[in-house]
Amino acid sequence: MTDWARLHVSHCQYDVSTVPGATGAAIYTVGDDLLHVGGPYQFTGFCGIHTGGIEARLRVLSAPPTEVDAGWDAISEATLWSPSGRLSVVGLMGGTAETLTDVAVPRGLIRVRVHARHRLHETVRTDDDPPEQHELHVWAVSEQMPCRTVLADPGARCWEQKPAKAAEWAMLSLCRARPPGRRSCRLPSDPYEDDNGLDRVTVVRHRPAPVTLPVGVLPVGDLEVRLDRVDAATLRWSWATAESPVFPDPLTALPDDEPTTVRVTTGPDGVTLRHEGVRGRQAVALGLIWDHLLDGTGPHPWVETLRGQAAKATAGAEKVRRLQAEQEAARWGGPPPSDRVRRLFGHAQSLARIDRRLLDRIDALPADRQREVACWAARRAMRVAGLEQLGWIADALAAAEDGSPLPCAFTEQNGAAAYGRLMSDPEVPHTTIPLTPDPAFRAFGVTEVRQQAVAFPALVALANHDPLAAAIDAVRDAAIAHGDDRDRFLTEAHAALA
Repeated sequence: MTDWARLHVSHCQYDVSTVPGATGAAIYTVGDDLLHVGGPYQFTGFCGIHTGGIEARLRVLSAPPTEVDAGWDAISEATLWSPSGRLSVVGLMGGTAETLTDVAVPRGLIRVRVHARHRLHETVRTDDDPPEQHELHVWAVSEQMPCRTVLADPGARCWEQKPAKAAEWAMLSLCRARPPGRRSCRLPSDPYEDDNGLDRVTVVRHRPAPVTLPVGVLPVGDLEVRLDRVDAATLRWSWATAESPVFPDPLTALPDDEPTTVRVTTGPDGVTLRHEGVRGRQAVALGLIWDHLLDGTGPHPWVETLRGQAAKATAGAEKVRRLQAEQEAARWGGPPPSDRVRRLFGHAQSLARIDRRLLDRIDALPADRQREVACWAARRAMRVAGLEQLGWIADALAAAEDGSPLPCAFTEQNGAAAYGRLMSDPEVPHTTIPLTPDPAFRAFGVTEVRQQAVAFPALVALANHDPLAAAIDAVRDAAIAHGDDRDRFLTEAHAALA
């Protein structure tokens, strides 16, 4: 047992959790005047004082208590899943006490019983009143049971129970529902340790009267639960993907790949359901789902929620698709070309904005004709820039036209050596042409460019082993090199392709 510790609480609440920061169902969903279930890792405890300090302590038991402790005004209990064997009691706004933080508890499924007394609001509390006290008892269990009021406070408020809302949260958490436009996300996982090595557990529910089991299929958006009858008292629970998913990016990962067993027994005190072999971190959610299924309180609440989320996700996906199509059309000057062209890393988009029809015609050519077009464009670029007669350039161009590889100066390091020679060779002419910038880029105030510098890449493009990429890049570079005479070159290019 820890010593009494001073814990600062706010809004009459404190948080009991086994995983820091884990979120779950909202308060005022399922619970009583003392605690409300939040999920597998957390529940909320309620105080009398709105803002201030209470005294709290925690006892870890080696076995379930056989008696109910006397001297308390209210006692309630709930089941939590502790994958790391740690539990903390924290005030709603972050109030902490060292002895109530990261307390060692049994790893796995645990039962927590909360005792409270002297729960008075500060507006009626006097200096003569004893301090408000809360004591938590913790022990290991192998069965997930619903939260229970052990001792009701005579002045307790009767909270409205919302089992359908709890079942909706539980099923959405299990099927990994996600907000529209977001990728799937699981229930919060323990940041310190997962559930490896922990035994599976049993969810237990009891009803005083006969119940009707939901044999068949439970729709869960992109997934479904299949409840197949094994015999009169046994069902098999299994997860599967739905034949008709509802989200545009359907979920395929199942909450549990292993089928589990549901057994129902009838006795003089009513009906007991035992869902055996479930994952510990899913036990609380499955218990809330069974509460809804056994009570038969109407249609499954998660179905419409998932449909609504799916509709929003579909609308969002369509909006993104339209936007991407518009952007693609702007980049390509019309509908996107073939996938092969779109995968190229060269100047395909630039040529598309210069002459989209020319790009499509090059794409449609056989490989040998594409190589011929690349060589034709490179020679035209060298000619217009006055480079065609330079010996080392003329030799490289002739080799490419003969089907031989270019010299290594053109092929290694993207032709860095050849570019260096171009800039240093005194026989290379120096002419400029007006710069017509690609509409996708700014000109940065540059109005002219050296013609030889923009023409030479058409020859280097012939080093590309892909004839389509070589043709596209060479034609684009040659078009740029022609400057104001670009339209005439494009006309001749169309004629050459014919």
